[in-house]
This record gives sequence, C-alpha cells and structure tokens, in this order.
Amino acid sequence: MNTPGLPPLALYIHFPWCLRKCPYCDFNSHEARGGSFPEKDYLDALIADLEASLPQVWGRQVVSVFIGGGTPSLLSAGSAEMLLAEIGKNLDLAPDAEITLEANPCTVEADKFAAFRAAGINRVSLGVQSFDDRCLAALGRIHNAAEAHRAIELALKYFDNLNLDLMYALPRQTLTETRRDIEAAANSGATHISAYHLTLEPNTPFHRAPPPLPDEDLAADMQEIVEETLASAGYQNYETSAFARPGRRCQHNLNYWSFGDYLGLGAGAHGKLTSPTGIVREVRHKHPQAYLRGLSNEDFVQERRQITEEALPFEFMMNALRLTEGFPPALFEQRTGLPLATIAHELKTAQQRGLLEVTPERIAPTLQGRRFLNDLLQIFLTS
Repeated sequence: MNTPGLPPLALYIHFPWCLRKCPYCDFNSHEARGGSFPEKDYLDALIADLEASLPQVWGRQVVSVFIGGGTPSLLSAGSAEMLLAEIGKNLDLAPDAEITLEANPCTVEADKFAAFRAAGINRVSLGVQSFDDRCLAALGRIHNAAEAHRAIELALKYFDNLNLDLMYALPRQTLTETRRDIEAAANSGATHISAYHLTLEPNTPFHRAPPPLPDEDLAADMQEIVEETLASAGYQNYETSAFARPGRRCQHNLNYWSFGDYLGLGAGAHGKLTSPTGIVREVRHKHPQAYLRGLSNEDFVQERRQITEEALPFEFMMNALRLTEGFPPALFEQRTGLPLATIAHELKTAQQRGLLEVTPERIAPTLQGRRFLNDLLQIFLTS
C-alpha cells in the first residue's frame, strides 16, 4: 500500500449538552439541568485540546468548521466568538471556510442569531424535525411549530446559508402530514434540507419502548414524497439524506463523504487524520467530566487506532457511496493509497446485482443501490 496523499482537512467541535434529551437520540448529549453547564471550563478544555492537537495538523488548511452536539447554540455568543478566534489563531482557516453551528428553534436560542453571525458563524443548521405540533410532542421536542417558523425567519435575516433537519416516518405520521412537513421546509427559504427516516437506535427510550411507527411500505412512500417534493422545488438530492439548492451543498459533510480528514475536538468527538504512516481514527473521552479532566492531565483522547489496510476499502465505500453522483475512480487510490484493483471483484459483484454503476469516469450507486445501501456496503465488507 502506498501512503495516501493528504486530503482536505475539516474541524468538528462537539458540544455535549441539551436542555432535554430527546427519546430517539443516541448522540453523545447530556441534559443541562436548569440550563446550567460548565461553559468556561469546557471552552478552556476545547482550546487546550486544539493546542495539543496542532502537531498532527500543522501547516494544513482547514476548509470547514462544524460545531455540533448536543445543542451548541446554548453557548453564549461571547464563547462562540472566543472559540472561533482561537481556531483562527492556531489553524490556517480558509478565507471562504464554511462555519456551521447547530441550533434548536427555541426562542432564547434564536434570539442569539445576530450575535452568532457577528462572531463568525456563516451557516446555521436548525433542528426543526417537524412542523406539526403533535409530531413534535411525540418526538419529545421542546419547541413548537410556531417557534420553528419564527426561528427560520430570524435565521434567514442573518444567514444566507441555512440547513433544516427534518425527520419522517414519525410516530403515527400520515402521508398527508409528511407532505405538509416537507412542503413547509421547501417553501421556507432554507438553502439546504437534511431529511432523515426516524430509526430506533439502541440504548434510547424509543428502542426500549417503541412508539407506533409507519410500516416499511408507508415509510417508503414517505421517502418518495420527500424526494419528489424537494426535486420539484429545485433541491438536488446529492447525498442519501441531503438536499441542496444549487451551489449550497454542505462542504463539511462532502468532505466526510469523500473520505477527507477531520480533527474532532470535544467530548466524544471522532476524528480521522492521514499521516505518513497511514490513516488514524481518534475518539475523545465521551463523558463531559472525563473530557474536562484533560485540563489537568492533558489527556483528551480516549482511543487512537490506525485503520488496517484490509478495512480501508469498506471505510472508504461506507462514506463515498452515500453520494448520489458517486466518485471518480482515482479518488479511491488518492484517499486510501490502494489500487482500484483491490476491489475489482466487489465492484463487479455490485454491478451484477444492479446496485452499482461503474464507468471509467465514475463509480456511483444506482437507484436500487441507494434504496438498499446497506446491502451494497455489505459486499465491500469482505474486501
């Protein structure tokens, strides 16, 4: 295996607190009881983690920053400004870098949008999930439909790049409700929409006590409504669950799907970095208190492991095959250091099953491959 060249580098920062943990959520998030969390200590830890990580990324330009959670919009605008200032001071941040902050549509958080924009955030991702009050209550969300609409209006006042997170196949949701939700999103003015099928993740209240959900056929019909409605409204379905106006694809996520590098900071954050010896994955200490102890013991990383040569094809495909348009064959070798011949048998198998289109210019999932992505990926597990 040749050592792969350095791909683009992104920065992910995890904020692990929410006002309330949603019953479907399996992300690393913890309730900030009474809205209280150790903001200053956590900011200090993030900065110390960043400084300790500099030798791994020195001299590389950062193309995007994503502050996710949790609910990072709980941060004060002052903390966001300080964090971005430290990033700019320590890293070579591209002048046109996409800098995203995840936010919830609650009134208190939406009122901070002007200050977040002034701090340097240039893209907001709003966790709307639904515009239906009954569905929002079933999901355990703390905002209502009116707050969602108001938050969108406020966000568009300060940001020209806005993503909405939406879910379908919700408890007792009907086709009519799905259509109403996705039409509201399409007509909202958002430049990007992420539409996800609700899944019951292990270790969540919904997994332990499943709510009544639409069956597979109804959920498939809902997916078709989502795709058709957004296509008619001019959104491009460029990734499994992502739809964008022309020129508004999420650069940060595109870097993930193209098997780019990313430095992950914050409690439970994951990272992937290419080095002269191979590709390394890192995981920060998951619990906030364990992560905060890094301030005293300078130990923020819980796990660091090198991806084996045998695992690289699946790791690459697990990301790249989420892209509707697929990838140029040369990208496989650029990102993995392996010749495309390494997966020749698997490519042929996927092609014969009608799951993959393979040409000299592009390798891309077919419509059937996108519908049965897990089956397609399973083929590459044997590589």
